Amino acid sequence: MQKDRDEDDASPEEFVALSDFTAGDSDQLSFSRGDRVFVHAKPSSEWWWAELDGDIGYVPAGYLRQDGAEDEDDASVEDPWQDEEYFGSYGTLKLHLEMLSDKSRTEAYRHVILSNSASLRNKVVMDLGCGTGIISLFCAQLAQPSVVYAVEASPMAEYTRQLVKQNGCEEVVTVLQERAEEIELPEQVDVLVSEWMGNCLLFEFMVESVLLARDRWLREGGVMWPSSAALTLVPCQADSYYAETMAFWERPYGLDFTPLQPLAQQEFFTKPKFSHLVEPDDCLTAPCDVLCLDMYSLQVHDLEEMKGQFHFCVEKSGVFHGFTSWFTVHFESLETGGAPVELNTGPASEPTHWKQTLFMLDKPVSVCAGDSISGAIVLRRNPVWRRHMTVTLHWNINGSTEDNCQAGTKSFPMWR
Repeated sequence: MQKDRDEDDASPEEFVALSDFTAGDSDQLSFSRGDRVFVHAKPSSEWWWAELDGDIGYVPAGYLRQDGAEDEDDASVEDPWQDEEYFGSYGTLKLHLEMLSDKSRTEAYRHVILSNSASLRNKVVMDLGCGTGIISLFCAQLAQPSVVYAVEASPMAEYTRQLVKQNGCEEVVTVLQERAEEIELPEQVDVLVSEWMGNCLLFEFMVESVLLARDRWLREGGVMWPSSAALTLVPCQADSYYAETMAFWERPYGLDFTPLQPLAQQEFFTKPKFSHLVEPDDCLTAPCDVLCLDMYSLQVHDLEEMKGQFHFCVEKSGVFHGFTSWFTVHFESLETGGAPVELNTGPASEPTHWKQTLFMLDKPVSVCAGDSISGAIVLRRNPVWRRHMTVTLHWNINGSTEDNCQAGTKSFPMWR
């Protein structure tokens, strides 16, 4: 938006943009990598009020670096902080309870081991990011590998050693408390298995550690589990969420609270909604895969920016509130004629702890059967906070009436 000349311009701080950012609405400010942005206010740790070339608006704080600060200093300060936060969270039982209680997830890995038990005999296995060691224990008890290297960087590794011994698997399972980038093994492995997936598939970017371990320790012809992954998207309705976060402010208790709606939009719709459960009936179209990852050919540099295209045909009239995403991973079979195992986190499957991720438009749009919604999705890794990313959606609605023909773009930081 254009800067008001009467605004207080006292002592703005100068920052340099680390990456491109596309504004999602008129209150936000677009900029390109290398732009010098002047920050006037920091109303939150995530969004700042800034100026560029006479325009002013909200910008994501994680995309900016203080002018004059060195990139190396940023890395030395911020990357260790993030590792401490990340690995520290996996050193407590809360997340492990959530993951182990997810039967769809855990049984999928158990089924992979069981259905390939003959092919795992005398094989060398690495279980990367093993947590409590559940996959390693499955390997030891359901198959007969020669050794399983259970790699876990968090403090949970001390308890994993106890669990391995408690379950009589210490002759097979060796627990290593190391980061994937730092581990040293006495041999290469035949199978690299990991549960690396995050919300919207890539969030937290544990996949980078998997790829680094693959390149260093997986023997030629070795097996990756999961072997492939796909991110799926669908336009959807979200009536109840829209009602409780936005429509609520229209007449609560008979009073007009609509001045709070712009604030509600900024608070509830700027970021994606994790742990969303979309009802199949709320999907306005058939879903489509927008990203497909081959775990054998995917490279670390590919993770910096991933793009996908979509084209949806609206199957029923309704209100287009946003997009819902989920992911599916496949585990190739090692048995002759064996079928791959699939773990699907979408609405047609049993709910997992990931559930789905909802990306809300700023304003809902009515669509009719036969309309089309086409566009692109871009997942861009944060240049500083390396476990975070921004999801940008570009869409065009081609409808039967002029009111239904419109285009939009919106970026969603996850989390910075």
